[in-house]
Amino acid sequence: MINKYILALGLCSTMLIASCATPQTQLRTALTDAGLSKPVAGCMAERMVDRLSLLQLNKLRGLKKLKNKDAGDISMNEFIKKTKALQDPEILGVVSSSGLICAVKS
Repeated sequence: MINKYILALGLCSTMLIASCATPQTQLRTALTDAGLSKPVAGCMAERMVDRLSLLQLNKLRGLKKLKNKDAGDISMNEFIKKTKALQDPEILGVVSSSGLICAVKS
């Protein structure tokens, strides 16, 4: 009986922690899940979170579903090609500029 309560408490705690993740953290995770390296994904997420709407950020987070690669397995050109499929010129512009700046920084 007590084990059920402990399990339920653990599950609730996990859900609360996950819901506290910022849009930037969620986007960084999605970018690494899509195959970008962690430093580039972190840099891009930091830049993009202030430039795109929440709806646009959600679209970008959906890219991780296309291919689950290890961090660093995808080139910036491949990622930009994936981004074009979203058919949102603003997202494409922000991803392209952020990708260029962050790739040079890293």
